[in-house]
Amino acid sequence: MKSVVSISSSVRAVCQYSPNYFMTSSRRLIQCHSNSLGRILKSDVSCKARMAQPCVKSSLGCFHNTREMGAVAQQLSNLSFAEEKDYELMVHLEKGLLPKTAGQPSIDTQLGTSFSPTKLGPLKVEPLSVKSLFEVEVLPELLTRLKEAPSNEKIEGLATLLGVCVELGVDYQSSIASRLKEQWRTHLSKTDIGVMHLCHLGEVAYNLEGKRSEIVDQVLDSVSISIDEAEALTQNETARVYSFLALLEDPHRCQDLMSRLHRHTEKLIHRLRASNISDILHSLIALQQRQAIVLILKLSRRASRVFKSFQDEELIKVLGALMHFGQHDEEFITAMEKHLPGKILDADPELTSVVMEFCLQMRCRSEPIFEAVAESFICNSEKYTTPQIAQQIIAMGRLNYLPQCSSQMFKMLESVLSSRFSQFEPRALIEVLHSCIHLERFPLNFVSKVFSPYFLQRLQAQGEPLDKHALGQLTQLNLSTSLECTYYRGPRLPYHLHVRKFSSIDHSFESPIEGYLYNQVKGPLNKLLGGKTYYSTKVFTQPGYTIDVEICLDEEGFVLPLSQWDHTHRRIALCLDAQDRFCRNTHHLLGKEATKRRHLCRIGYEVVQIPYFEFEKLRTQEERVQYLHKKIFPTIFRFYR
Repeated sequence: MKSVVSISSSVRAVCQYSPNYFMTSSRRLIQCHSNSLGRILKSDVSCKARMAQPCVKSSLGCFHNTREMGAVAQQLSNLSFAEEKDYELMVHLEKGLLPKTAGQPSIDTQLGTSFSPTKLGPLKVEPLSVKSLFEVEVLPELLTRLKEAPSNEKIEGLATLLGVCVELGVDYQSSIASRLKEQWRTHLSKTDIGVMHLCHLGEVAYNLEGKRSEIVDQVLDSVSISIDEAEALTQNETARVYSFLALLEDPHRCQDLMSRLHRHTEKLIHRLRASNISDILHSLIALQQRQAIVLILKLSRRASRVFKSFQDEELIKVLGALMHFGQHDEEFITAMEKHLPGKILDADPELTSVVMEFCLQMRCRSEPIFEAVAESFICNSEKYTTPQIAQQIIAMGRLNYLPQCSSQMFKMLESVLSSRFSQFEPRALIEVLHSCIHLERFPLNFVSKVFSPYFLQRLQAQGEPLDKHALGQLTQLNLSTSLECTYYRGPRLPYHLHVRKFSSIDHSFESPIEGYLYNQVKGPLNKLLGGKTYYSTKVFTQPGYTIDVEICLDEEGFVLPLSQWDHTHRRIALCLDAQDRFCRNTHHLLGKEATKRRHLCRIGYEVVQIPYFEFEKLRTQEERVQYLHKKIFPTIFRFYR
């Protein structure tokens, strides 16, 4: 007979295999406690049973080693199967479990190619449910043998046994399940149970009884004690606790526990591995821990130091969490630029898409990353889905980045749009075409399709009315074809769909004037022009753009007061560009601002840019007046009196 550790491991190891392996191991355990072969063959358990929750690996010895699996498969292969599905299972077991030995014939060879399970003839068997056999004979004996096991192994075994009970249909409120839960409660009062085993137990209890389980409460209390102990938790245990708390999805219930866990994690930060960081950050999303900014920034900084150790799926979780919390560390961006370019070409396509989404949200215009993404798109466009392609082009357009290989990239984009046009969601297609105009690339062949009545009807047929954002993009596309592609003769956007103003709550098309920068410029500008009567602010233009400051001149170059603007000959648009109009890590304007300036020039304005990073360097009033004079009036000018 097996030792208690071996028995516990054998039941627990069932969770690590497919449903067929699960049934194989169940039959093996039942066979050990049954004297009737016929009773096993007529078991009514479906081979489609699935475990509700995968078990976590522990120090317990694994029952399914090569010798043990070979023995199980060999024993089953010697049985007489009464049904065709049992024969198929037998063959599958031999292929999946038996070790391959040279010269050893397969089951098919041993039985002959003409073998058919129907030729075995009828078997007289006594029907008995595996559920009943497992509940009546197997579980009581296993529970008896678990009594002498160490606490960690006992807790692990009890948790696994209850999970198997439920999987086999045993009512968790039955006497045998109640006995299991009672033993849980007894052992939870001991202090020698490992945190990993506690979390496993808590997960099983949560899946069985829900959030209000008494066992879950006891587990939380035990975990809380473990955090306060002198030895505290290891990095793996810390990540596991976060995952368990995230499963509960009830941050208010364990707020004090999480606060202490956050402090402990901050002390442990230098020991965390890439997988730990990924799990913790991912759990913080479910726990709604936006207030844990210090911890998130420390995790981001630690992630930058172990960046090259991240697997693709782990890095996707990290980037997703940093986007969710809107936080990142500059060292993390540096690590991305160092390690990602060499990885992008062979990376998971979803990772490439998430990286571009992250750069867009953080307004990070990274030349090495964007160049690598562009080259990957040229070489591997077929491996990307249409949403992933859209995300890459949108990020480059909105961050105003034109790759060095832009010619090949846009040729490939044109090819993809031609071959997969119908696969793009209408709104995603508009986003892609709209992003192209930020880079002064005008895909007129596809613009004409977007403005066609068929596409507009398709867009409106998605079950919701056209929102202002989509209409604004279509309007700006139409404006670009009118102002920058005068040779375009295709369809136009119907006038009733045009937006009147590009200003919006989400600032998708232009950023409003920043009050702080305007207040800095206002005094020197008044002194330069002679007062507020010589300029106007927040001027609305006919195409829909809003100008920060407008100055008008007559034919002779005189600055006109507002009362004389009917005699305007030249218009100057003063753009007071604060930080939100630039990419975060460079002095490049965002795509929307670059497009706005081009369009203002096309409708007759002389655009003068006053960037914050130049103006804020000036300390005195005199320096600022001279600066504005050189920017606005580079030659001699006169005022109209």
